Amino acid sequence: MEHLSSVPPRQGLVIFLNGTSSSGKSSIAAELLPLLDEPYFYMPVDAFHAMRSRNPIPPDELGTVLHRTWRGFHRAVAGMAAAGNNVVVDHIFSAEWRLRDCLSVLAPQDVVLVGVRCPAEELERRERERGDRPVGLAAAQLEQVHAHGIYDVECDTAELTARECAVLIKEFLPDRPRPTAFERLRDGR
Repeated sequence: MEHLSSVPPRQGLVIFLNGTSSSGKSSIAAELLPLLDEPYFYMPVDAFHAMRSRNPIPPDELGTVLHRTWRGFHRAVAGMAAAGNNVVVDHIFSAEWRLRDCLSVLAPQDVVLVGVRCPAEELERRERERGDRPVGLAAAQLEQVHAHGIYDVECDTAELTARECAVLIKEFLPDRPRPTAFERLRDGR
């Protein structure tokens, strides 16, 4: 059995899928994981919300609880990558502080920032079809989610299937340009 001290340190790669609710991030991740050559962990922010106990949260404390959840999620992703694990992240930069926080905790040279885009009309159609999100939520997120404007790779899920988006991302990985989108965003702030 190999001792942990003999495992060479390395930083894991983070493939960060950023898009509105219902934009197709989870579907892309499901197609991407089997395509990747190395093991990756799928870390959707929704899984962190699902881990929280279902005890009622007083309305005046909800914002604080959610803020702590998102900050903890960012640090969990950073911790997994710092331990050498590759990660596919499913998240929404629907508030500017979330991007700033991720820029402060993730190694920017090891993040591939993927813009998952989808037109408002299609987002609303998907919300109606899903039935588990308020119609109009994703459209309301559109402006802020992509406000930073810089990505390593982008895909439009109204034009490409989840599989085609996953292939596009996989094909981008071997020759990632430097500086990365995260490096440019961090240096520009």
